[in-house]
Amino acid sequence: MDILFEVIRILCHVLTVAIVIRALLSWVSPVPTSMLIVVLFRITEPILSPLRRIIPRFGMWDFSPVVAIIILQLIARFLP
Repeated sequence: MDILFEVIRILCHVLTVAIVIRALLSWVSPVPTSMLIVVLFRITEPILSPLRRIIPRFGMWDFSPVVAIIILQLIARFLP
């Protein structure tokens, strides 16, 4: 059971890094142009898409990545 929790922890950290990279790349290139960026969008979109439906945008600011990172870090921290 400890192995499963460790895998979930690692997955949470990897997804956190992927979301941060995606957020930074969105400032440079909002449209995915390379295959690496497309893969990054495919990995992070299942997490961010449901949050975007719940969390309203504030002008041009999208806070769904911040909320996703907080949720992922809470999951990783509170696993036994």
